[in-house]
Amino acid sequence: MNSAITILPSLLAADFGELRAGARQAEAAGGDALHIDVMDGVFAPNISMGPEVVRMAKDAVGIPINVHLMISNPEEHVAAFIDAGADTVLIHVEIDGDVAAVLDAIRDKGAIPGITLNPGTDAGAVLPFLPAVDEVLCMTVNPGYGGQSFMPEVLPKIREIRLAAPDLRIMVDGGITTDTVKDCAAQGANVFVAGAALYNAPDMAAEIQLMRANAAAQCALQ
Repeated sequence: MNSAITILPSLLAADFGELRAGARQAEAAGGDALHIDVMDGVFAPNISMGPEVVRMAKDAVGIPINVHLMISNPEEHVAAFIDAGADTVLIHVEIDGDVAAVLDAIRDKGAIPGITLNPGTDAGAVLPFLPAVDEVLCMTVNPGYGGQSFMPEVLPKIREIRLAAPDLRIMVDGGITTDTVKDCAAQGANVFVAGAALYNAPDMAAEIQLMRANAAAQCALQ
């Protein structure tokens, strides 16, 4: 397993009136990349950010921009997000479209492709796509809103994917804290998206350091 720990603050938890400042806060606190959640109100029951937020973030920070498309028709939008500055683009395995074709389009456009699965989706759904991606995102809450509680029933899926792909980056997102990060890392996750736990912390930098240390300690036990 690749034990390198990566922490991504999620801009969804920042003050929407100060998104540029929120992006810069994530970088200054030691975030390895900035995570941007895109929801269309159809695939996920909320509407969030578009390419212009990605463009703003790319201009504001020097860390990579990691974009999670929780939308029903990503094939129509990946180019716009990559043109705006997305370094990684994750799509959902649950979409009705041609998942493999969209992943190929992301890589052909010069970005890193990733695949995401919801809590209710079996790990087996993403296994055919692992050769085409650099990153798998296991949602540990149902997509839609920040601040939800971590769903421990997802943990076995993380282990199943890790066993199938020992060197892949496996990300978790949803209810990630300095405590839940331990359970995820113990199952093989090494990339952690955290929103409320970081943006609501008195000291984001200290919270990131503790989260990284807690995850690394579990990875060392693998």
